[in-house]
This record gives sequence, structure tokens and C-alpha cells, in this order.
Amino acid sequence: MHEVLMKQFIGSFKAAPSELILDFDATDDRIHGNQQGRFYHGYYGDWCFLPLYVFCGDQLLVSYLRRSNIDAAKHAWAILSLLVKRLRAAWPGVKIIVRGDSGFCRWKMLRWCERHQVEYIIGLARNKRLQALSQEAQKQAQKQWEREQTKQRLFGWIDYKASSWDHKRRVIHKAEHTSQGANPRYVVTNLQGEAEQLYDRLYCARGEMENRIKEQQLGLFADRTSCHGWWANQFRLLLSSCAYTLMEAIRRIGLHGSEWAQAQVSTLRLKLIKIGAVLLRNTRRVQVLLTHAYPYQHLFALVYQRCAPS
Repeated sequence: MHEVLMKQFIGSFKAAPSELILDFDATDDRIHGNQQGRFYHGYYGDWCFLPLYVFCGDQLLVSYLRRSNIDAAKHAWAILSLLVKRLRAAWPGVKIIVRGDSGFCRWKMLRWCERHQVEYIIGLARNKRLQALSQEAQKQAQKQWEREQTKQRLFGWIDYKASSWDHKRRVIHKAEHTSQGANPRYVVTNLQGEAEQLYDRLYCARGEMENRIKEQQLGLFADRTSCHGWWANQFRLLLSSCAYTLMEAIRRIGLHGSEWAQAQVSTLRLKLIKIGAVLLRNTRRVQVLLTHAYPYQHLFALVYQRCAPS
């Protein structure tokens, strides 16, 4: 089923892209009862599954149901390897960047990226060693805030090696101070560029992926994994993923340039798809009659014109 998503993704490009950013993220999927694979997750404070999602922009590549008694990065490395091989088979020269939060900062995965010419920008959890290495910048940010009483943000680089890592890696550190106090952040990357631009323009953009996950879970019921059997729930997640892929294609192709080009899938469901109609059928044809009072006729016609098979 994921190969279907990959073929659709590759086929959506008219020319080979120069760069692809793969966003990895995990989320909670609350269970509905005594289901196979049920575990309690301390961070989310509930019994849940822990599905893994991979997006490239608005397009979904992977939706993988997992038990929640595992590391958030479980199987991410293997999935990344398969994606890179598949994408480079289609586009040998494409630049691939992996982006994720600190839950995916595993040095073996970083080493694999370095060995296979894959670039990464991944969050790094705060610890005492990082705090000590960025102490001067944090003090400077605090002094500037005390003097100006406005939010202060200072960026710099740290060469950092955790005790379990094979070698030092470059880490962006953000020393931020507001009325709420210090708010330092750390991101490990092998990308070249200015620390502030990499953080603001590239790393922080991963927040859009979280919106796409919300679209799938809230608008297309990806969290309705209420079967008792494990594989039945994985199949439900894949069906929701195919529905998202269809809605994303309607938005990207059928609604391009319109006022609904960035509409949420819940809006498209309610205003473009979930509408009243009369069905007439005889031996020769089937007719679908829509009301003349439907207020979005022009958009419906636009989508049909652009997306209907010739």
C-alpha cells in the first residue's frame, strides 16, 4: 500500500526535483478498548498506539502503526533507508534532507545519513553539557532582556559529542530569553549555512507537518483504529492515508490557484464532497443531480474539469 503512495508522489512531479525534505514525526493514537498492541504511554498519559508518519511537504509517504512501548524512532532508520533508495531510483541526483524533532536524534541514524550523502536537521534534547557549552550566549541574552525588556534570541554553533556518539557533530544553539525566562533550543545538523536561517527557515518549518497529521486524524479519522486485531487497525490507517492522498491531490491539482487551494481537508469534505444530491438510474445511464442552489458550483466544476479522467 505504501508503494501506491510512493508512485503517486513520484508521479506528481513533472520534472525531477532538486531537493526533497522528508519530515518524520510520531503521534499518539488513543485506543478504544482492550485491543492487540495496547500499552500505556507516560508522555501522553494514556493507553495508545504510536504511529509513525513521513511527509514531504503536504504529501504523505508513510503511515505506519506501532505499539507505544517503544522508542519514538523505532524503525525510522529502516524506513528512511527504503525511502532514500526508492527516491534515488527515480531521481539519482536529488538532494534529500531529513527533518525531525529530538525523538529522532539517534547517532546511528545520523551516521547512516552521513555515509549515504543524506543531510539532516534534527532537534537535540537539552542536557547539562549543552547548557554549559552555550552558557555565555544564554547570559548575554539574559542581560540584553534585562536592559531592553524585549524578547532576545542569539544563535551560534557548538561542536558536541554525546558519550554514546562516534564523533562530534555541529549543533545550532538558540539562546532565547523572555519574560518567562530562558528558553534554549538545540538542533544537530550537517547542513551548511547561518545558524539563525537554518533554524528559523528550515527547522521550524517542520511544524507544518504536525498540521498535516492533525488533518488526517481529525478530518479523515486516522485515529479510528477501533478493531481488536492489530493488522485490521493498520489497514484502517492505510485507508485513511489513501483518503488523505486523494484530498491532497484535489487540493494541489483541482483547486490550484483558487480560494480553497490551502483549505483544510475538513472544509473540503463538508463543502465540496458531503453535499446533497439525487441519484437517477435507468438501463442506460446513471445521473447525479445537484441542487442549483449549491453555492460552490464553480469550484466543483473546476475540480471536475481538472481531475476527471479524460
